[in-house]
Amino acid sequence: MSVPTVRDFARRVVLSTDLAEKLAPPPAGLVLDEPGEPERLLAPGRPLALPIRAGRDVTVPPIAGMRDPSQRARILHALANHELQAAELFAWALCAFADAPAGFRAGLLAICADEQRHCLAYAARARALGCELGDCPVTGHFWHQLDRLATPLGFVCTMGLTFENANLDFTTEYAAAARAAGDHATAAVLDDVHADEVDHVRFAWTWLGRLAPDQPAWEVYTRIATHPLGPHRARGASFDAAARRRAGFDDDFIAGLAAALPRRPGGGERA
Repeated sequence: MSVPTVRDFARRVVLSTDLAEKLAPPPAGLVLDEPGEPERLLAPGRPLALPIRAGRDVTVPPIAGMRDPSQRARILHALANHELQAAELFAWALCAFADAPAGFRAGLLAICADEQRHCLAYAARARALGCELGDCPVTGHFWHQLDRLATPLGFVCTMGLTFENANLDFTTEYAAAARAAGDHATAAVLDDVHADEVDHVRFAWTWLGRLAPDQPAWEVYTRIATHPLGPHRARGASFDAAARRRAGFDDDFIAGLAAALPRRPGGGERA
């Protein structure tokens, strides 16, 4: 039997319709392929119980719902889907940017494995509250950004410096809400995700500098991450400046984010 390649693993994560197979971690001893021909996969495979639905068909309780176990389960289900999309898209990037430098692809692979683990952890907490992954409809919001992910620079600005950057705040906010509700197991999962997100955002920040050298990071980011994304979608209602410093952000980037008015995907103000 031939040894699986990184592309084999990545295509499985994106295209499999079996959730357990999609979330199986990279095989032990997997090594990076030599640079290869880019492959742009068009859409993820999903189990019949977990199709991507239109946003108008999906409702998720606000953070106040963390007080109620049934609403908390629905929130955790949505968080699991966010991580599932992230795992799929980091795997997608391994195929789309198969000709990128080895260090970039190694980072994509490591983050993909983290996202798989996060998805499983959130799904386990939802299950403990009576909700199986697939019991609620889910969106494909991250997948709808494919046009913005067309280049490595677009990918790090969109996935790393917008969505994962915002999660530095969301994970802290939701962990505090879970603790206030007495759910310390869920809070611990959120704390673990937060710690990993610092590393993921550092990866994006590092490669922003490498892909656009000798240019101010804030100028590059705001040029690439245009409306309806951008700084107002790269933070939460709270703002964890210390986490951004740990991720390596410079003072100008932190100040720009801190000054942005946080917005929801639909454009409404985040409170």
